[in-house]
Amino acid sequence: MSEPDAVAGVLLVGITFYAVFGGADFGAGFWSLFAGRGERAERRRQLVDWAIGPVWEANHVWLIFVLVVLWTAFSVAFGSLFSTLFIPLTLAALGIVLRGAGFAFHRLAPGPRERSVARALFGIASFPTPFFMGTVVGAVASERVPIGNAAGDAVTSWLNPVSLLTGALFVATGIYLAAVFLVSDSRRAGDPELERDFSRRAIGAGLVAGALALVGIFVFRADARYVFDGLVGEALPLVILSAVCGLGALVLLHRDARRGARELAVGAVVSVIWAWGVAQFPYLLPQVLTIEKAAGAQNTLTEVLVVFAVAVLLVLPSLAFLYTLSQRGMLEEEDEAPPPTGA
Repeated sequence: MSEPDAVAGVLLVGITFYAVFGGADFGAGFWSLFAGRGERAERRRQLVDWAIGPVWEANHVWLIFVLVVLWTAFSVAFGSLFSTLFIPLTLAALGIVLRGAGFAFHRLAPGPRERSVARALFGIASFPTPFFMGTVVGAVASERVPIGNAAGDAVTSWLNPVSLLTGALFVATGIYLAAVFLVSDSRRAGDPELERDFSRRAIGAGLVAGALALVGIFVFRADARYVFDGLVGEALPLVILSAVCGLGALVLLHRDARRGARELAVGAVVSVIWAWGVAQFPYLLPQVLTIEKAAGAQNTLTEVLVVFAVAVLLVLPSLAFLYTLSQRGMLEEEDEAPPPTGA
Protein backbone atom coordinates (compact mmCIF):
# COMPACT_ATOMS: atom_id res chain seq x y z
CA MET A 1 0.00 0.00 0.00
CA SER A 2 1.36 3.41 -0.96
CA GLU A 3 1.45 6.32 1.46
CA PRO A 4 -1.35 8.22 -0.37
CA ASP A 5 -3.53 5.10 -0.20
CA ALA A 6 -2.84 4.80 3.52
CA VAL A 7 -3.91 8.41 4.10
CA ALA A 8 -7.03 7.81 2.00
CA GLY A 9 -7.75 4.85 4.27
CA VAL A 10 -7.40 7.12 7.29
CA LEU A 11 -9.87 9.50 5.64
CA LEU A 12 -12.34 6.66 5.15
CA VAL A 13 -11.98 5.65 8.80
CA GLY A 14 -12.97 9.17 9.85
CA ILE A 15 -15.93 9.16 7.45
CA THR A 16 -17.04 5.81 8.87
CA PHE A 17 -17.01 7.00 12.48
CA TYR A 18 -18.89 10.18 11.61
CA ALA A 19 -21.46 8.30 9.53
CA VAL A 20 -22.18 5.89 12.39
CA PHE A 21 -22.07 8.11 15.47
CA GLY A 22 -22.99 11.40 13.82
CA GLY A 23 -25.67 9.69 11.75
CA ALA A 24 -27.31 8.15 14.81
CA ASP A 25 -27.03 11.51 16.54
CA PHE A 26 -28.94 13.26 13.76
CA GLY A 27 -31.45 10.42 13.58
CA ALA A 28 -32.25 10.94 17.26
CA GLY A 29 -33.53 14.40 16.34
CA PHE A 30 -36.11 12.76 14.06
CA TRP A 31 -37.43 10.61 16.89
CA SER A 32 -37.59 13.62 19.18
CA LEU A 33 -39.51 15.63 16.58
CA PHE A 34 -41.97 12.82 15.83
CA ALA A 35 -42.31 11.49 19.37
CA GLY A 36 -46.02 12.24 19.33
CA ARG A 37 -48.07 13.66 22.18
CA GLY A 38 -48.86 12.65 25.69
CA GLU A 39 -46.96 11.00 28.52
CA ARG A 40 -45.33 8.31 26.37
CA ALA A 41 -44.14 10.94 23.86
CA GLU A 42 -42.52 12.90 26.66
CA ARG A 43 -40.74 9.74 27.81
CA ARG A 44 -39.45 9.23 24.28
CA ARG A 45 -38.04 12.76 24.20
CA GLN A 46 -36.52 12.38 27.65
CA LEU A 47 -34.88 9.17 26.51
CA VAL A 48 -33.36 10.93 23.47
CA ASP A 49 -32.06 13.74 25.67
CA TRP A 50 -30.62 11.28 28.18
CA ALA A 51 -29.02 9.10 25.52
CA ILE A 52 -27.26 11.75 23.42
CA GLY A 53 -26.76 14.49 25.99
CA PRO A 54 -23.25 13.48 27.10
CA VAL A 55 -21.87 12.73 23.62
CA TRP A 56 -23.69 14.76 20.96
CA GLU A 57 -20.94 17.38 20.59
CA ALA A 58 -18.14 14.81 20.72
CA ASN A 59 -19.41 13.17 17.54
CA HIS A 60 -18.40 16.22 15.49
CA VAL A 61 -14.76 15.42 16.25
CA TRP A 62 -14.92 12.99 13.33
CA LEU A 63 -16.22 15.63 10.92
CA ILE A 64 -13.42 18.01 11.89
CA PHE A 65 -10.93 15.17 11.51
CA VAL A 66 -12.18 14.36 7.98
CA LEU A 67 -12.05 18.00 6.88
CA VAL A 68 -8.54 18.53 8.24
CA VAL A 69 -7.16 15.37 6.61
CA LEU A 70 -8.83 16.16 3.27
CA TRP A 71 -7.60 19.75 3.29
CA THR A 72 -4.07 18.83 4.38
CA ALA A 73 -3.40 15.70 2.35
CA PHE A 74 -5.62 16.17 -0.70
CA SER A 75 -5.92 19.91 -1.17
CA VAL A 76 -6.82 19.71 -4.88
CA ALA A 77 -9.80 17.51 -4.11
CA PHE A 78 -10.72 19.70 -1.14
CA GLY A 79 -10.74 22.85 -3.26
CA SER A 80 -12.70 21.22 -6.08
CA LEU A 81 -15.33 19.84 -3.70
CA PHE A 82 -15.85 22.94 -1.60
CA SER A 83 -15.95 25.38 -4.51
CA THR A 84 -18.38 23.38 -6.65
CA LEU A 85 -20.52 22.07 -3.77
CA PHE A 86 -20.51 25.17 -1.57
CA ILE A 87 -24.33 25.32 -1.48
CA PRO A 88 -25.04 21.89 0.07
CA LEU A 89 -21.97 22.12 2.31
CA THR A 90 -23.09 25.52 3.62
CA LEU A 91 -26.59 24.22 4.25
CA ALA A 92 -25.16 21.19 6.06
CA ALA A 93 -23.07 23.46 8.30
CA LEU A 94 -26.13 25.62 8.98
CA GLY A 95 -28.02 22.52 10.04
CA ILE A 96 -25.27 21.64 12.52
CA VAL A 97 -25.39 25.11 14.08
CA LEU A 98 -29.19 25.33 14.33
CA ARG A 99 -29.51 21.80 15.63
CA GLY A 100 -26.90 22.40 18.31
CA ALA A 101 -28.60 25.62 19.35
CA GLY A 102 -31.97 23.91 19.61
CA PHE A 103 -30.63 21.04 21.72
CA ALA A 104 -28.64 23.31 24.03
CA PHE A 105 -31.37 25.89 24.57
CA HIS A 106 -34.28 23.53 25.16
CA ARG A 107 -32.72 22.55 28.49
CA LEU A 108 -32.34 26.19 29.48
CA ALA A 109 -35.69 27.43 28.20
CA PRO A 110 -37.60 29.41 30.85
CA GLY A 111 -41.02 27.99 29.98
CA PRO A 112 -42.82 25.15 28.17
CA ARG A 113 -43.49 27.22 25.04
CA GLU A 114 -39.84 28.20 24.62
CA ARG A 115 -38.81 24.62 25.36
CA SER A 116 -41.18 23.34 22.70
CA VAL A 117 -39.81 25.78 20.10
CA ALA A 118 -36.21 24.83 20.91
CA ARG A 119 -37.02 21.12 20.71
CA ALA A 120 -38.73 21.64 17.36
CA LEU A 121 -35.65 23.47 16.08
CA PHE A 122 -33.48 20.58 17.27
CA GLY A 123 -35.65 18.07 15.45
CA ILE A 124 -36.15 19.99 12.20
CA ALA A 125 -32.49 20.97 11.93
CA SER A 126 -31.46 17.33 12.28
CA PHE A 127 -32.50 16.72 8.65
CA PRO A 128 -30.39 19.16 6.57
CA THR A 129 -26.92 17.97 7.57
CA PRO A 130 -27.20 14.25 6.69
CA PHE A 131 -29.28 15.06 3.62
CA PHE A 132 -26.89 17.60 2.16
CA MET A 133 -23.86 15.52 3.12
CA GLY A 134 -25.49 12.73 1.14
CA THR A 135 -25.97 15.01 -1.87
CA VAL A 136 -22.24 15.76 -1.76
CA VAL A 137 -21.41 12.05 -1.86
CA GLY A 138 -23.89 11.62 -4.70
CA ALA A 139 -22.27 14.46 -6.65
CA VAL A 140 -18.88 12.77 -6.32
CA ALA A 141 -20.22 9.33 -7.24
CA SER A 142 -22.02 10.66 -10.32
CA GLU A 143 -18.85 12.41 -11.51
CA ARG A 144 -20.27 15.93 -11.31
CA VAL A 145 -17.27 17.43 -9.48
CA PRO A 146 -14.49 18.30 -11.96
CA ILE A 147 -11.01 19.40 -10.97
CA GLY A 148 -10.61 23.12 -10.41
CA ASN A 149 -11.96 26.10 -8.52
CA ALA A 150 -15.76 26.17 -8.98
CA ALA A 151 -15.32 24.15 -12.18
CA GLY A 152 -18.61 22.30 -11.74
CA ASP A 153 -22.17 23.56 -11.85
CA ALA A 154 -23.15 24.97 -8.46
CA VAL A 155 -26.72 23.64 -8.69
CA THR A 156 -26.97 20.60 -10.96
CA SER A 157 -23.88 19.07 -9.36
CA TRP A 158 -25.96 18.15 -6.32
CA LEU A 159 -29.54 18.49 -7.60
CA ASN A 160 -29.71 15.24 -9.55
CA PRO A 161 -31.25 11.79 -8.99
CA VAL A 162 -28.09 10.19 -7.54
CA SER A 163 -27.48 13.04 -5.09
CA LEU A 164 -31.10 13.31 -3.96
CA LEU A 165 -31.39 9.56 -3.45
CA THR A 166 -28.09 9.42 -1.54
CA GLY A 167 -29.22 12.32 0.64
CA ALA A 168 -32.47 10.53 1.44
CA LEU A 169 -30.55 7.32 2.17
CA PHE A 170 -28.24 9.18 4.58
CA VAL A 171 -31.26 10.54 6.46
CA ALA A 172 -33.00 7.14 6.58
CA THR A 173 -29.84 5.38 7.72
CA GLY A 174 -29.34 7.83 10.58
CA ILE A 175 -32.95 7.41 11.67
CA TYR A 176 -32.54 3.63 11.58
CA LEU A 177 -29.30 3.67 13.57
CA ALA A 178 -30.79 6.04 16.14
CA ALA A 179 -33.81 3.79 16.67
CA VAL A 180 -31.60 0.73 17.13
CA PHE A 181 -29.38 2.59 19.59
CA LEU A 182 -32.45 3.84 21.47
CA VAL A 183 -33.60 0.24 21.90
CA SER A 184 -30.44 -0.39 23.92
CA ASP A 185 -30.83 2.94 25.74
CA SER A 186 -34.40 2.00 26.70
CA ARG A 187 -33.06 -1.21 28.21
CA ARG A 188 -30.45 0.78 30.17
CA ALA A 189 -33.17 3.09 31.42
CA GLY A 190 -35.25 0.13 32.58
CA ASP A 191 -38.23 0.92 30.32
CA PRO A 192 -39.35 -2.25 28.50
CA GLU A 193 -42.31 -0.42 26.97
CA LEU A 194 -40.04 2.06 25.20
CA GLU A 195 -37.72 -0.79 24.28
CA ARG A 196 -40.53 -2.51 22.39
CA ASP A 197 -41.65 0.83 20.96
CA PHE A 198 -38.27 1.72 19.49
CA SER A 199 -37.77 -1.84 18.32
CA ARG A 200 -40.86 -1.50 16.12
CA ARG A 201 -39.67 1.90 14.93
CA ALA A 202 -36.23 0.50 14.12
CA ILE A 203 -37.79 -2.24 11.99
CA GLY A 204 -39.84 0.31 10.06
CA ALA A 205 -36.87 2.63 9.56
CA GLY A 206 -34.68 -0.30 8.49
CA LEU A 207 -37.22 -1.35 5.87
CA VAL A 208 -37.36 2.19 4.49
CA ALA A 209 -33.56 2.41 4.35
CA GLY A 210 -33.42 -0.98 2.65
CA ALA A 211 -36.03 0.08 0.08
CA LEU A 212 -34.04 3.23 -0.72
CA ALA A 213 -30.90 1.11 -1.12
CA LEU A 214 -32.71 -1.15 -3.60
CA VAL A 215 -33.92 1.86 -5.59
CA GLY A 216 -30.36 3.14 -5.49
CA ILE A 217 -29.19 0.12 -7.48
CA PHE A 218 -31.13 1.31 -10.52
CA VAL A 219 -30.34 5.00 -10.02
CA PHE A 220 -26.60 4.36 -9.68
CA ARG A 221 -26.64 2.01 -12.64
CA ALA A 222 -28.13 4.77 -14.79
CA ASP A 223 -26.18 7.79 -13.55
CA ALA A 224 -23.12 6.70 -11.54
CA ARG A 225 -21.88 3.81 -13.64
CA TYR A 226 -18.27 3.73 -12.46
CA VAL A 227 -19.22 3.39 -8.79
CA PHE A 228 -22.04 0.99 -9.65
CA ASP A 229 -19.65 -1.28 -11.53
CA GLY A 230 -17.34 -1.26 -8.52
CA LEU A 231 -20.19 -2.09 -6.12
CA VAL A 232 -21.19 -5.14 -8.16
CA GLY A 233 -17.54 -6.03 -8.79
CA GLU A 234 -14.68 -5.74 -6.29
CA ALA A 235 -16.92 -4.39 -3.52
CA LEU A 236 -19.68 -6.97 -3.91
CA PRO A 237 -18.62 -9.06 -0.84
CA LEU A 238 -18.96 -5.94 1.33
CA VAL A 239 -22.35 -5.14 -0.20
CA ILE A 240 -23.52 -8.68 0.58
CA LEU A 241 -22.14 -8.41 4.12
CA SER A 242 -24.05 -5.16 4.59
CA ALA A 243 -27.28 -6.80 3.45
CA VAL A 244 -26.75 -9.81 5.72
CA CYS A 245 -26.01 -7.62 8.75
CA GLY A 246 -29.03 -5.43 8.04
CA LEU A 247 -31.37 -8.38 7.67
CA GLY A 248 -29.89 -10.01 10.76
CA ALA A 249 -30.57 -6.91 12.84
CA LEU A 250 -34.19 -6.77 11.65
CA VAL A 251 -34.71 -10.46 12.45
CA LEU A 252 -33.36 -10.00 15.98
CA LEU A 253 -35.57 -6.97 16.56
CA HIS A 254 -38.63 -8.76 15.19
CA ARG A 255 -38.03 -11.75 17.47
CA ASP A 256 -37.47 -9.56 20.52
CA ALA A 257 -33.93 -10.95 20.73
CA ARG A 258 -32.47 -7.47 20.72
CA ARG A 259 -28.97 -8.19 21.98
CA GLY A 260 -26.61 -7.99 19.05
CA ALA A 261 -28.98 -5.92 16.91
CA ARG A 262 -26.97 -2.76 17.50
CA GLU A 263 -23.71 -4.40 16.41
CA LEU A 264 -25.34 -5.83 13.29
CA ALA A 265 -26.90 -2.47 12.39
CA VAL A 266 -23.53 -0.76 12.73
CA GLY A 267 -21.94 -3.54 10.69
CA ALA A 268 -24.44 -2.97 7.89
CA VAL A 269 -23.62 0.73 7.69
CA VAL A 270 -19.85 0.28 8.02
CA SER A 271 -19.84 -2.40 5.31
CA VAL A 272 -21.65 -0.23 2.78
CA ILE A 273 -19.36 2.74 3.47
CA TRP A 274 -16.28 0.63 2.86
CA ALA A 275 -17.94 -0.89 -0.19
CA TRP A 276 -18.27 2.63 -1.57
CA GLY A 277 -14.59 3.26 -0.83
CA VAL A 278 -13.55 0.05 -2.60
CA ALA A 279 -15.87 0.75 -5.55
CA GLN A 280 -14.41 4.22 -6.06
CA PHE A 281 -10.75 3.18 -5.67
CA PRO A 282 -8.28 4.38 -6.92
CA TYR A 283 -10.11 7.70 -7.39
CA LEU A 284 -11.04 10.50 -5.04
CA LEU A 285 -13.11 12.00 -7.84
CA PRO A 286 -14.16 9.07 -10.06
CA GLN A 287 -12.36 8.94 -13.41
CA VAL A 288 -11.06 12.48 -12.89
CA LEU A 289 -8.66 12.59 -9.96
CA THR A 290 -6.82 9.59 -8.52
CA ILE A 291 -5.62 9.34 -4.95
CA GLU A 292 -2.00 9.40 -6.14
CA LYS A 293 -2.43 12.55 -8.22
CA ALA A 294 -4.44 14.34 -5.54
CA ALA A 295 -1.94 13.61 -2.76
CA GLY A 296 0.19 16.38 -1.30
CA ALA A 297 3.90 16.33 -0.57
CA GLN A 298 5.33 13.15 0.91
CA ASN A 299 6.41 14.80 4.16
CA THR A 300 2.85 16.12 4.58
CA LEU A 301 1.40 12.65 4.14
CA THR A 302 3.91 11.22 6.60
CA GLU A 303 2.95 13.84 9.18
CA VAL A 304 -0.74 13.05 8.70
CA LEU A 305 -0.08 9.37 9.34
CA VAL A 306 1.99 10.19 12.43
CA VAL A 307 -0.75 12.43 13.79
CA PHE A 308 -3.30 9.68 13.11
CA ALA A 309 -1.14 7.20 15.04
CA VAL A 310 -0.99 9.62 17.97
CA ALA A 311 -4.76 10.08 17.77
CA VAL A 312 -5.25 6.32 17.89
CA LEU A 313 -3.20 6.21 21.07
CA LEU A 314 -4.68 9.29 22.76
CA VAL A 315 -7.98 10.41 21.26
CA LEU A 316 -9.63 7.07 20.50
CA PRO A 317 -9.22 5.72 24.06
CA SER A 318 -10.58 9.02 25.42
CA LEU A 319 -13.64 8.85 23.18
CA ALA A 320 -14.11 5.17 23.99
CA PHE A 321 -13.98 6.05 27.69
CA LEU A 322 -16.55 8.81 27.15
CA TYR A 323 -18.93 6.47 25.31
CA THR A 324 -18.45 3.80 27.97
CA LEU A 325 -19.29 6.21 30.79
CA SER A 326 -22.30 7.40 28.82
CA GLN A 327 -23.55 3.84 28.24
CA ARG A 328 -23.19 3.09 31.95
CA GLY A 329 -25.17 6.20 32.90
CA MET A 330 -22.27 7.76 34.83
CA LEU A 331 -22.31 11.20 33.19
CA GLU A 332 -25.62 12.61 34.41
CA GLU A 333 -25.54 15.82 36.37
CA GLU A 334 -26.72 15.73 39.96
CA ASP A 335 -30.05 17.32 39.06
CA GLU A 336 -30.57 15.19 35.99
CA ALA A 337 -32.27 11.82 36.39
CA PRO A 338 -32.70 9.06 33.84
CA PRO A 339 -35.99 9.07 31.91
CA PRO A 340 -38.94 7.67 33.85
CA THR A 341 -39.66 4.00 33.38
CA GLY A 342 -42.94 2.73 32.03
CA ALA A 343 -45.67 1.39 34.20
